[in-house]
Amino acid sequence: MSKPAPISFDDFMKVDVRIGQVVRCEPFPEARKPAYKLTIDFGPDIGTRRSSAQITVYYTPEQLVGRRVAAVVNFPPRQIGPFMSEVLTLGFPDADGAVVLVGVDRDVPLGGRLF
Repeated sequence: MSKPAPISFDDFMKVDVRIGQVVRCEPFPEARKPAYKLTIDFGPDIGTRRSSAQITVYYTPEQLVGRRVAAVVNFPPRQIGPFMSEVLTLGFPDADGAVVLVGVDRDVPLGGRLF
C-alpha cells in the first residue's frame, strides 16, 4: 500500500461524518454481495437516511437496530440495484476483508459531527 497523499484541513472538513442510530435493518437479497438496507436516524437537523451496508459477517439485524454508527452524510445518493443509498456507513476491513463498523464508546447526541 502506498503512502496516502496529504490533504488540507479544509479538505477534511468537506467530508461530513455524523453519528446516527440504526432504527431499521432489512435483508438486501438483490445486492451482489451480502448486505443489509439500513435506516439511520441522524437527529432533527438531518433526519433519517438510508444506507446499503455489506456488514453481514459480524452483525445481525437484531444487533444493528439501536446501534450507533458513523456515516458520511454529504456524498450524493448512490443507486445500488433497486435501492437508493443516501449515506456511506463507515467501517474497517478485518484481516479477511469483512467490515467492522466504526462507532463511539460513549453516548453522544444523534447527528454529532466528527472533528
